[in-house]
Amino acid sequence: MSSGVAARRDAKKLVRSPSGLRMVPEHRAFGSPFGLEEPQWVPDKECPRCMQCDAKFDFITRKHHCRRCGKCFCDRCCSQKVPLRRMCFVDPVRQCAECALVSHREAEFYDKQLKVLLSGATFLVTFGNSEKSETVVCRLSNNQRCLILDGDNRHEIEVAHISTVQILTEGFTPGVEKDTYTHTSLLGIQPTLEGSARATGMFLQYTVPGVEGVTQLRLMAGEDANASRRQAAAWLAAMHKVPWVSGGGWTCELRKTCLSQKMCHLAGVP
Repeated sequence: MSSGVAARRDAKKLVRSPSGLRMVPEHRAFGSPFGLEEPQWVPDKECPRCMQCDAKFDFITRKHHCRRCGKCFCDRCCSQKVPLRRMCFVDPVRQCAECALVSHREAEFYDKQLKVLLSGATFLVTFGNSEKSETVVCRLSNNQRCLILDGDNRHEIEVAHISTVQILTEGFTPGVEKDTYTHTSLLGIQPTLEGSARATGMFLQYTVPGVEGVTQLRLMAGEDANASRRQAAAWLAAMHKVPWVSGGGWTCELRKTCLSQKMCHLAGVP
């Protein structure tokens, strides 16, 4: 990729909306797939009462709109100002209690896990049903739109085209054979690795523009260096906390494996 194209992808501009200042991509097509669009506010004339506590609005009880959901609340039910990274707000914005809780959880992803994903980690990658694997460094691109695999060859996978992520672990969680989580933007589900399980690999299914069907790959942490394995495990755990991908979404599964199973039949997992 030329430096000019990269610069255009990373270019941003400051815009003002009714909700506040936002630092957004200069070109909409290069926006983060984790981003959310600003909601339409419920018109004042349609909400004579708080949509949470049913308090009647008057000269003393004023109306406030949640910047995340767009609903209308009284000050008591919509008093928190919380960072809303997924809408690119420069400053914390007013949110209702329910939305503020979701935004707080997502802030942890942006403050911690996102940095890990951008830094990358070393894995053994196997494409499709191939038995041949190669060593790659897998990382999230700076604009968060692609997973980049750098090895003998360079591969880019658009995050928005990923349909399934299966996090493979070694370890045991009592009473749990498989936990399946489906990310939803409304509920803001943030799954975590259960018990003492340690992530050892990941199975991806994704689509490629112009190619029929689903493409798949396996990433497995190497066994040669403890530091490298710890970094890979941290990257996988961060991948497990990626928020909803706008315009689609993926199913994220947590599976237990043992060392002897780690490379077995993953390509055939439904």
